[in-house]
Amino acid sequence: MLTVEEAVAEQERLAPQVIRETPDGFAPNIAVGLDVAYAGDDTRLVAAAVAVDTRSLAVLESAVADGVAGFPYVPGLFAYRELPWLVEALGRLASPVDVLVCDGQGLAHPRRFGLACHVGVVTGIPSIGVGKQALGRYEMPGPERGDWTPLVDDGEVVGRALRTQDDVKPVFVSIGHLMDLDTACEVTLTLAQKYRQPETTRAADQLCRQALARGVGVQDVRD
Repeated sequence: MLTVEEAVAEQERLAPQVIRETPDGFAPNIAVGLDVAYAGDDTRLVAAAVAVDTRSLAVLESAVADGVAGFPYVPGLFAYRELPWLVEALGRLASPVDVLVCDGQGLAHPRRFGLACHVGVVTGIPSIGVGKQALGRYEMPGPERGDWTPLVDDGEVVGRALRTQDDVKPVFVSIGHLMDLDTACEVTLTLAQKYRQPETTRAADQLCRQALARGVGVQDVRD
């Protein structure tokens, strides 16, 4: 297991590998939501990967993986607790994956390498971070769906505060990998037709919490 210092050094080494442009012809049909739920002791966890059709928002397939976190709880280093299990759950999906949507940060991170960046670089799949909390400063966006303002950290725009529903608190969108910020926000709005959070995040959150409550082992949970 890496030490905290080694993990920070690895993030700093990998961060320049993030590609801040979306591939030509990017038109995602299947988005996969990634999320993790923890047991009461905050060490046992369940990771979920849920494939969603971007047009109908129907869940196509889902999978979970559970285990014990092998890294301490350190802000900014959550990927080292969660990434191995998220990648395992993702690898159990049969569906092709066009974009990953993480419940957390991407570029909006002290070292510009949050979980969404890390999973994108490791898998080579375009990725987005959609967080409920802001990492940085922002002005409150206008009240209508689609309104946004820049999210700024240390003088750099690292994401956007994006209103996904009228008069509902914004979410905080940042790129992960193989993604630009305009496209990241477009994908987020496409996936958040009715609720504040993208349907990918809602489905993954529900699945991993249900699996944790049932005490499941590593297995597929297919719809």
